[in-house]
Amino acid sequence: MNKLSGLGRALGILLAIVAGFVAIPGGLNVALVLVVLGLIAGLTTPDDRFVTVLLYVAVLPLVGTALGNIPAVGTQLSAVMGGLALLAAGAAATGVATRLYKIVMDDVKGLSK
Repeated sequence: MNKLSGLGRALGILLAIVAGFVAIPGGLNVALVLVVLGLIAGLTTPDDRFVTVLLYVAVLPLVGTALGNIPAVGTQLSAVMGGLALLAAGAAATGVATRLYKIVMDDVKGLSK
């Protein structure tokens, strides 16, 4: 599972960078692919990195907005940050779902005592 999750993370980062600088042909929904890769990447995100992933979701769009002011490459850098934020949002969604599942299972187990 760690290899699949790591591959999803690596592919997502690569896609976010490439899509920021190059138009992807063929009608590929880059945003959807980034979120799905983030969902996969989030499967093995350790508990101690969960808050960091949530911070990425909040901060990357702000960084993208700031980088958008750079002449010549600002728009592309902003798009890269937006793509990375989508990837992080997918990972955060998986983390939230996993944690909620654990909470519910602990509560259900507590009922049987």
